[in-house]
Amino acid sequence: MTAREEVKQAVTDISKFWWLWLVAGIAWIVVALIILQLNSASVRTVGFIVGAMLFVAGVQYLLIAMLAEGWKWLWGIFGIVLVVTGAVAMSSPISAFTSLADMLGFLFAFVGIIWIVEAFAMHGVNDFWWLTLIAGILMLVIAFWAGGQFFFDRAYILLVFSGMWALMKGLLDMLRAFQIRMVGKIAAQL
Repeated sequence: MTAREEVKQAVTDISKFWWLWLVAGIAWIVVALIILQLNSASVRTVGFIVGAMLFVAGVQYLLIAMLAEGWKWLWGIFGIVLVVTGAVAMSSPISAFTSLADMLGFLFAFVGIIWIVEAFAMHGVNDFWWLTLIAGILMLVIAFWAGGQFFFDRAYILLVFSGMWALMKGLLDMLRAFQIRMVGKIAAQL
C-alpha cells in the first residue's frame, strides 16, 4: 500500500466518525441553553456545569492531540490543563464558581488563546479557520472586559459568557462535523 493510499484510507476511516463532532456540537448548544436559563442563585449547578464544560473541552483536545499530525504537544497541554481544571471544578462546584468568577478574565483569555492558536494551526487545512480566529479574538475581548468587573458583576458575567462560550464551541464543532464528512467524501472519490 502506497503512502497516498494509506492517507486516503486514514481520512476515510476518520471521516466515518463525523457525527461525533455533530453530537458534541449539539451537546454544547444544549449546555449553553441550560446555562443561559440559570441565575446566580444556582451557584452549585453553574459551578458543576462549567467544570463539566472544561472537562469535556479538555477531552476533546486530548483526542485532537492523538489524531493531529503536528502540534500534538500543544493540544495535549491544553487538554490536560482543561481536564484537570474541570475535574477540580466538578469536585467542588461552589468553590469553583467563586474561583472562576475571581479569575474569569484569565479563563476567557486562556480559551481565546487556545482558539486563536487552533485557527492558525488549521489555516492551511480548514477553509473556515477564520471563524475560529474570530471566536478567539471575541473571547480575548470578553476576557479583558470581564477582568475589570466587580465580583458580584462577575457572577452574572460568568453565567452569560459561559453560555456564550458553550454556544460558540457548539457551532464550531458542528461546522467541523460537516467539514470532516465532506473531506471523507472527497477522499473516497480519489
